[in-house]
Amino acid sequence: MHYRNDIRNIAIIAHVDHGKTTLVDALLKQSHVFRDNQKVGELVMDQNVLEREKGITIMAKNTAVMYGGIKINIIDTPGHADFGGEVERVISMADGCILLVDSVEGPMPQTRFVLRHAFNRGLVTIVVINKMDRKNARVADVLRLTQDLFLDLATTAEQLDFPVLYASGKEGTVTTDPNAKGKNVAPLFEAIIARVPPPRIESGPFQMLVSNLDYDNHKGKIAIGRIWRGSIAPRDPVVCIGVDSTSIRYEAAEVLSYLGLARLEVTSADAGDIVAVTGIKEVSIGDTLASPELPEALPRIEVGEPTVEMTFGVNTSPFGGREGDFCTTRQLRKRLYKELETNLSLRVQDTENPDTFMVKGRGELHLAILIETMRREGYEFQVSKPEAITKIVDSTLMEPVEQLIIDTKDEYIGVLTEMLSKRQAEVRDMRSDGNENVRLEYRIPTKGLIGFRSAFLTATRGDGVMNTLFLGWEPWRRDLQVTRNGVLVASEEGKATTYGLDNA
Repeated sequence: MHYRNDIRNIAIIAHVDHGKTTLVDALLKQSHVFRDNQKVGELVMDQNVLEREKGITIMAKNTAVMYGGIKINIIDTPGHADFGGEVERVISMADGCILLVDSVEGPMPQTRFVLRHAFNRGLVTIVVINKMDRKNARVADVLRLTQDLFLDLATTAEQLDFPVLYASGKEGTVTTDPNAKGKNVAPLFEAIIARVPPPRIESGPFQMLVSNLDYDNHKGKIAIGRIWRGSIAPRDPVVCIGVDSTSIRYEAAEVLSYLGLARLEVTSADAGDIVAVTGIKEVSIGDTLASPELPEALPRIEVGEPTVEMTFGVNTSPFGGREGDFCTTRQLRKRLYKELETNLSLRVQDTENPDTFMVKGRGELHLAILIETMRREGYEFQVSKPEAITKIVDSTLMEPVEQLIIDTKDEYIGVLTEMLSKRQAEVRDMRSDGNENVRLEYRIPTKGLIGFRSAFLTATRGDGVMNTLFLGWEPWRRDLQVTRNGVLVASEEGKATTYGLDNA
């Protein structure tokens, strides 16, 4: 066993909207991966249309930069709780992580989630307090809260020894002193090289864990992952080890290495690097690519259970078949099961009705993104209302429970308390900052969160932010008391608004 000093593998993790992708923009631009005359927009890693529209990262992505002769592989991850499966999927490729914390909001629910996974994987952590350009930044408080979070989650003394940097991803600056004005992101590059350990190389023939998949119309499936031992070159024979240790032999067509936003064809790639391999026709995330000399499988990637389910079915309305190109059961089934290849948190099951499928995900947004993606692809289908998943453990009916954190004005405490009490929420904490702002923390069953976001935005007049984190499973309490206002029946085609549907 030895170490490869010319590479560092690092994941950028944080709560949603704490500036991960913006910081990656700065790292890419200042490492000169773009030409001087090249026009580069913002959030260059978020190429998906829905990611740009919603301003969030949905799929984890890879990039790489060169600094001081060392290649730094960077993994940009989603921050929204519904896409936590993406973090669980790709964090295995890293040896260290950059934990971003907003200088105003401080550690949030997803900060705890991603840090716990980083500690479980034994990753070295670099803390970056981001958005230092915000006027109401409270650096000392945020640092104290971050230290408390480390004390709560750390399992070894080494995990409590972490460097702290101060950044403005928007301005592209990083410093080691919160009171100093930064010039560039060089301090972050230097911290990565100094603190993140180089990849540990095991002796033996080629072995790689597939952590991501891409598709090219000409090359077919592209398997992406980290090489754990050995090396691979184009035309090398490889064995793909799938579920239940089933093995299929292939020949690698191309080996691609990352640099900036490009994938460059290379003559060979060695252990420790993150690469893409083409020519593997039947491969899934979690499979192992190995040398035929020693076809050993690596431990498969495990992700958390889904918490919300809904049915997808063929559109049986009077207007069915008018808007979509793909309307049949066969087409819908093929598309849903194809989604399972890249969306590890998703579950799809056939039902007793051959025209209906049960789809389970990590939250409302997780399923909403799938629905909107399929709609834009030309699929036409109908869905049921989302419901919380239940399961039976030792003859007891269990339901998922989540942590809900709300930041809003203190004038809305009364109306929110009334709304949430009807949804079986329990108050766990309430803190005011002295400027008429309050942070409320609740413990609430997932069934109580379904449909709450739109009601919350209306109640707070848009002046509130809510975040959730899955906590675990608890015995079923009771059914929610829901007042049904009525039913809206469409008599003609047209667009409907949420307000109109809610008040029908």
